[in-house]
Amino acid sequence: MSVKIRLSRAGAKKRPYYRVVVADTRSARDGRFIEKIGSYNPMVPHDNPERIKFDAERVKHWIANGALPSDRVARLMATAGLGEKPALPKGQTKKHLPRAKTQEKMKAAAEAAEKAAADKAQADAAAAAAPASEEAPAS
Repeated sequence: MSVKIRLSRAGAKKRPYYRVVVADTRSARDGRFIEKIGSYNPMVPHDNPERIKFDAERVKHWIANGALPSDRVARLMATAGLGEKPALPKGQTKKHLPRAKTQEKMKAAAEAAEKAAADKAQADAAAAAAPASEEAPAS
């Protein structure tokens, strides 16, 4: 039997409340579970101690017996000081970037701006290198 530590949703519509449960992986998300080992209330402020609660002894017991926490539960456990924060999967690290065509357009615009700045710098250097005799004398 494969066992996971995962979230089970409770609460009303638009007022979520989650129980942290140990459950068989084949059971439904909100279905039968083996043991409730904590809770997570996303509606309270981040600094409130009621936001994330774990029975640390039971969490350690289940992990020692082979239960695997889900990604979200692993992050919550790290926040509560019960483990290390898991690394993000490779595919999820580029979602904040624009699409490929937009990136190409941005790159081309940056290259054009660089070229314009280089041309301007070259023109300024040429103007500064012009002989001083061509300038009108100050009276």
